[in-house]
Amino acid sequence: MHYETEKISKDIVENKLALTCQRIKDIKNRYIDEVCTIGIIDIENWEWAQGVGLYGLFKSYLRSKKEEDLNWIINWIEKNIKNGLPSRNVNTTSPLLTVSSVAQTTGNKKYMQICSDWAKWIMSDLPRTEYNGFQHFTTDGLQENELWDDTLFMAVLFLAKMGVIEENKEYLDECERQFLIHANYLMDKKTGLWYHGWTFNEYNHFAKALWGRGNCWVTIFIPDYIELTGISCGSKHFMADTLVAQVDALAQYQHESGMWHTLINDSTSYLEASATAGFAYGILKSVRLGIISDKYYEVGLKGAKAVLENIDSNGTVKSVSYGTGMGHTLQHYKEIPICPMPYGQALAILLLDELLHHTKG
Repeated sequence: MHYETEKISKDIVENKLALTCQRIKDIKNRYIDEVCTIGIIDIENWEWAQGVGLYGLFKSYLRSKKEEDLNWIINWIEKNIKNGLPSRNVNTTSPLLTVSSVAQTTGNKKYMQICSDWAKWIMSDLPRTEYNGFQHFTTDGLQENELWDDTLFMAVLFLAKMGVIEENKEYLDECERQFLIHANYLMDKKTGLWYHGWTFNEYNHFAKALWGRGNCWVTIFIPDYIELTGISCGSKHFMADTLVAQVDALAQYQHESGMWHTLINDSTSYLEASATAGFAYGILKSVRLGIISDKYYEVGLKGAKAVLENIDSNGTVKSVSYGTGMGHTLQHYKEIPICPMPYGQALAILLLDELLHHTKG
């Protein structure tokens, strides 16, 4: 689908995509530059940030069919299997979304068995909150009785993938249930945006943070889930309506530059590129798939242009916030450092790949 207002060159997007894909493969546990004052999460490790990175790379491979990209991902998987997979939690589930896709693409039974075992663990042993929500259990701890908006992308999308691969309706039913639970407790009914988290221990939303990157996981999850599963029942309409409510708010709070603030509704918080990339990707894809109205196209395109401006000549995505735990004050989010990260690269890759559906030339 092309739009008359489109002004982004396909050559520019393809060039930025190639640079960004190469750059993600180079991120190591070291100081990237003088601007970044904290260590980088190594792309070679098995964690949520790397899982998002793999997802972006595999999406790019599906379009380009470059064997070197698929081989790089396979080598990554093999290294981690050899080194020993980490303990199971919501965040370490993230890489399996891509592992399952590689297994499906290549017919690798070893990979598929790992994914199958992990999906069974999610259904039977992943700790749950009150009312059976997936507890946001991480490597850092149990996060007892807490719901985080990250969980939909990190674990539920993988379970949906396995539901499709194994034709397991129980898995797909559980995914829809989890979306409904998370939407019920995390969506702010006044704005349509999502809170970072909810605790059943204290029955509150912690700092009541309408955090950018946390929201973007929802913007990504909805079109990707609908595309993956092909659902056409009431749940699809509920998801679409939920997305419209969120995008209406995003249009209201979008900065004139096209970016969004790390606290979406707080103009005193810094502008942040990874959330912007996730929002632009989800909006443009949802317009293309007909999930939301094309009146939102300009919102997505404006965000995409802003992300392009934040990719330097080496392919590094700038203005990305470091990993962000649950904040008990809004100031916590404002003080998170800016640093190049695998998920920043990956979210830009997802966006750039989607942009190729919307470019001319």
